[in-house]
Amino acid sequence: MTEDQKELLEEARDSIKVAKIILKEGFPGFAASRAYYAMFYVAEAFLEGEEMAFSKHMAVISAFGQHFAKTGKVPPEFHRYLLDAYELRYAGDYGPRNAVSNEQAKEQISHAENISRLAERLIGPISSEK
Repeated sequence: MTEDQKELLEEARDSIKVAKIILKEGFPGFAASRAYYAMFYVAEAFLEGEEMAFSKHMAVISAFGQHFAKTGKVPPEFHRYLLDAYELRYAGDYGPRNAVSNEQAKEQISHAENISRLAERLIGPISSEK
């Protein structure tokens, strides 16, 4: 695991923790957004391992799908989770106040936890600090 991958996986872990706190406080849109970023950081960590980096979100999502989901390196549903989370993040950040339900936010957090666990198995574990 590179130092950049480690930092990205730590950011993902922290984003999941924050998403749970925000959801508990009653802000599902913001929680879904943080869950998306957790998944996004994991996708970046996978790409970093292949020495790939992109400046746009959709480029990261596309490359993750092409190089990891389509090749079978990761289950394809993880690419779908990332695509769906991107759309929901947009609704949570820019849509009306009630654009994201508590259930949708919980589902996104669960997906973020699953993809983070997969990353720790395939890329390597991160410390349990924080």
